[in-house]
Amino acid sequence: MSTAPPAVALSAARLDEVAPRRRSRLGQRAQRRLRGTIAFGFGTIWLVIVLAPIYFMVLSSLRTEGSYVTANPWLPTGGLTGTEYSTVLHAGLGGYFINSVIVTAACVVITLVLSLAASFRIIRRTSRLSGAALRLLVFGLAVPIQALIVPLYIIIDKIGLYDSLSALVLTMSAAAIPVSVLIMLSFVRDIPRELIDAMSVDGAGEWRIFLSLIAPLSRPVLATVAIYNGLSVWNNFLLPLVLTQSNSSAVLPLGLFKFQGQYGIDVPAIMAAVLLSVIPLVVLYIAMRRQFVRGLSGVVMR
Repeated sequence: MSTAPPAVALSAARLDEVAPRRRSRLGQRAQRRLRGTIAFGFGTIWLVIVLAPIYFMVLSSLRTEGSYVTANPWLPTGGLTGTEYSTVLHAGLGGYFINSVIVTAACVVITLVLSLAASFRIIRRTSRLSGAALRLLVFGLAVPIQALIVPLYIIIDKIGLYDSLSALVLTMSAAAIPVSVLIMLSFVRDIPRELIDAMSVDGAGEWRIFLSLIAPLSRPVLATVAIYNGLSVWNNFLLPLVLTQSNSSAVLPLGLFKFQGQYGIDVPAIMAAVLLSVIPLVVLYIAMRRQFVRGLSGVVMR
């Protein structure tokens, strides 16, 4: 009875060992491709769900009141025009827009400066006063702004700021500071203590450390908090409704509400007004998207 040479037997043994590995690798590749295809399919469905309302709004804003009723709402037929945008601008929406820009910019700047300074102070000075300040901020976060509407209205009216943009700036900034401080605390705490001590040894004071070290290193979290608070202030409806009365102090959400009452049947005009109100938010996100993603990644990892 003949036997196989040792070399042939060794090659056969190696093939027996390699074949399962290759099949395993091919199976893993097939699984990865399947998972990628499923993820792509769900992502495409989600993209369609998100973009469909936006497409409907844009298409509706480019129609007239008559063509909106008669034409297919999902096809660009029936004649598209931009007259509704001019109607919206001539209706006084520009003044509401400017008021919203002023209030949002002021609230974001005040919130960023005070929250970052408070975070640095709490981390820098581990004292009873810093602990009490942090507990007070956490308590402020636990109390919803809706529960303070009546006291806020009385205080704003007593100090003579009712029906002014200053009332909106002060109240919205105060409402945004607690959550902003909690977000920034983790970032400021992760800044190496050695850098702060090195600047202190070189003779730098706290303000110099804050401006030259803490603020530049905190740009990602500043961008994240700026976008988060900017969205909250820009879309806030309750406080402007309670603390303002005249059209000269009305912001965009309240103006859109009045505009909807004025043009309740003109759907294209309402869609045009809503799209114009979204443009600043899109520009803000595009300008700060990289820092926002970096800061948001840091928040999630923590």
